[in-house]
Amino acid sequence: MSRYARRHRLTLQKTASYYVMHITVAMAVAYLVTGDAITAITLSLLEPTVQAVAFFFHEKAWARRVAAPAVGAVEAAPEPA
Repeated sequence: MSRYARRHRLTLQKTASYYVMHITVAMAVAYLVTGDAITAITLSLLEPTVQAVAFFFHEKAWARRVAAPAVGAVEAAPEPA
């Protein structure tokens, strides 16, 4: 096991358990809505994949926004001594 995996073992375990929970809930909801197991499985696997891609671009947009100077920002005048 790599040093990174050992150091972050609990976080990786929590991430994996959350992923399984997310897929299970998504599958149950999709099945209740569609009544079709194959559609439910497909949707429950597709949705997190699309969310991961969307999250990547969301993070990139926020990083760009944070790095950009504020529009209309005015520097504060130095305080009198």
